[in-house]
Amino acid sequence: MNLSRRTLLAATGATAAVAATSATTLVATAGAAQAQPVAAGGTTGTVGFDALLQRAETLLTGGAFDSSDPDVVAAVATLDTAAKELWETLDRSAGRTALWPDLSPVTDPGNFGQSYTRLRTLATAWATPGTSLAGGAETADALVAALRFTYDTAYNPAKRETGNWWFWEIGAPRALMDCSVLLRGRLPATDLTDYLAVVDRFCPNADRRTNSPTLAETGANRTDKAVIVALRGLLGQDAAKLASARDALSDVRDSGRNSLFRYTGSGDGFYEDGSFVQHDVVAYTGTYGTVLLGGTAYLLSLLAGSEWAVADPQVSVMYEAVERTFSPMVFDGLMMDAVRGRAISRERAGDHRDGAATVAAILLLATGAPAAYADRWRALAKGWLTRNRITPFTALATLPQLALAKAVLGDRSIPAGARTTGHFVFADMDRVVHRQPRWACTLSLSSKRISAYEAGNGENLHGWYTGDGMTYLYDDDLGQFNNGFWPTVDPYRLPGTTVDTRKRTDLGTGAGTSTYRPTNAVAGGAVLHDRYGASAMELIGPSGSTLRARKSWFLLDNAVIALGAGITASDGRTIETVVENRNLGTDGTQRLTVDGVPQPTDQGWTKEFGHARWAHVDGVGGYVFPDTTALQALREERTGTWRALNTGADTGGSTDPVTRRYVTLWVDHGVSPTDAGYAYVLLPGASAVATAVWSQSRPVRIVANDATAQAVEVRRQGLTAVNFWAAATAAGITASGPASVLVQRRDEQLTVAVADPSRTQTTVTVELPFPVSRVVTADPTVSVTPGRRPVLTVTVGGSRGHTHTATLS
Repeated sequence: MNLSRRTLLAATGATAAVAATSATTLVATAGAAQAQPVAAGGTTGTVGFDALLQRAETLLTGGAFDSSDPDVVAAVATLDTAAKELWETLDRSAGRTALWPDLSPVTDPGNFGQSYTRLRTLATAWATPGTSLAGGAETADALVAALRFTYDTAYNPAKRETGNWWFWEIGAPRALMDCSVLLRGRLPATDLTDYLAVVDRFCPNADRRTNSPTLAETGANRTDKAVIVALRGLLGQDAAKLASARDALSDVRDSGRNSLFRYTGSGDGFYEDGSFVQHDVVAYTGTYGTVLLGGTAYLLSLLAGSEWAVADPQVSVMYEAVERTFSPMVFDGLMMDAVRGRAISRERAGDHRDGAATVAAILLLATGAPAAYADRWRALAKGWLTRNRITPFTALATLPQLALAKAVLGDRSIPAGARTTGHFVFADMDRVVHRQPRWACTLSLSSKRISAYEAGNGENLHGWYTGDGMTYLYDDDLGQFNNGFWPTVDPYRLPGTTVDTRKRTDLGTGAGTSTYRPTNAVAGGAVLHDRYGASAMELIGPSGSTLRARKSWFLLDNAVIALGAGITASDGRTIETVVENRNLGTDGTQRLTVDGVPQPTDQGWTKEFGHARWAHVDGVGGYVFPDTTALQALREERTGTWRALNTGADTGGSTDPVTRRYVTLWVDHGVSPTDAGYAYVLLPGASAVATAVWSQSRPVRIVANDATAQAVEVRRQGLTAVNFWAAATAAGITASGPASVLVQRRDEQLTVAVADPSRTQTTVTVELPFPVSRVVTADPTVSVTPGRRPVLTVTVGGSRGHTHTATLS
């Protein structure tokens, strides 16, 4: 069992819930701790070291549980299967040089780091009733000896950090402390003293990077380290260490500069618009954000009722993040890949597993949160848990995670929350999420502010185009992106992207991680009524490509209109825009229909339709081409391996071939195009008949699509949406410079939304073609000059691409 390091953290404590028998007590103590007016420095509590250590053990094992519950039986069996495999292959010989043959030499950071996580799995099985290793003296003795061997051979205070710092300062010490909690009754005192010393050497506090003492820890890394320091404090009965762990969450050392309970305006952490960034420029809600949420929930629960209880009043930032940051990114229990960074390349950490980790973290956080928050979260979670029947939470959860989930599922007073709906512009991380009751569309954008991808340490080797406007369509097919998608999809043909077809080399093959930020300024858009969106991205090719394009998406109630203009390149290579590249599974035969004619289902079939008006894929939806399009179509069966995407020390994929079928639709702009364009409409979930009707009735009219402006009108909704690339007039609206503008006329009122996704201007003026006599409401940043052609002056400077609104009449 070789899970990724982030998955291991999530599965063994950072997002673990407590068992049903102990959950009631934990909820009570956590709730009481929240009610106390405690400063960041804490106050005297009633829970001592021994009780907290027992709580830490429960957070790992689940404590007592109902052994007749079939879900519990299955979870015990899963743990037992993993542990038995590790036990049978553990080298217990006197002359061993490694604990497992595939983790040799043990002195390699990746190998001793993974050795500790495997030992934690064994220790958890030993401490869990019902497994074949439960309580066995032979197992306990072997674990004690294995910990001693690893310390003596590879991980002790005399060693110097080499390779990936994470193993030294987070991965190994966390697993070592968890093992020590579980085996504390069997560990010799001298061994425990040594293990505490090695933690003091490599993770003495959560505030600083040990191998770079001037570097302050931020985000998930700070949370990870706070958990380690807290466990070290409990095992060593060191009150100062516990206080240090608690205070690190609020960053008492640096007056809150890196507090996890604050909104940031740059760099790592939570943003008020719901964005979460780690590694300074990477949209990372789904991995690092989840680890941060889970680690904080863990410490809130672990320390509740003690003198070290976390009681920073700004913890509300974490509570707000559940619905502001995480809920829009969770679709029926899956975490959207657009915010999982290089984790998309991890075979054993797909969207369903990161989604499950997020659900578990939210449920644990609910045990100590005020009821107004906790009640909403449990309803959200119940909806996610009940709708995901493809990769059910109960099949993924550890024993500790099961209890709170089952408590929610079994509580008839908790309703199953509906799917989150609305339009969300995460301007601070270049992501847009449009959610309808039956589907969701997510745009993965990038700019000089937010990276197009992150790669490194052998991970995400083919992530070249994942931030170039990749369009994710989520619907009832919950296996779309976790059913072998990443190792088999053509990485040059990701949905929604416009690409230079040049051959690319693998990314991130060396040590360390790195990011690529393009040079474009425009990425983002405006939102109106939390319902409609106008988003844009200027595409500037990386070094070696002269590709330029201006791309827009207009996101409506039942459609997404995608426009491209100014597509130009001069490198002698073909440029393509990918309309769709749908994973049909292992044996999918979903029918493709073009202009009413069903197409062959043979693998390898391909055809160019010179004047396509519409297309439809069964079970997915429709595609309309308003101006008719030379559409390329392909059915193919693709085979790849996870190893081709990820060779990481602890996340590397297998070499087993994976095969999936795809239907691909794209527009070929030719070799070295000049000012080429495209226009297509996505109709998620629409039938073939509805698609044909849409193509004829044209309920949305494209009124501009050039390098100056791209605009659409939805007459039935009284809606006009424009992305301006420069000062221009389109659809009767005039803007003084780059801007996303939405205008809706309803009855006697006019509502306007404006944003500057380029972040290059101080003010933007917008002139409207509709008479206005007064201002009903307006943001402080919007001033209005009424008249036959009213003018809005919007102060966009410093707003970081966010939307400004006004209602006029």
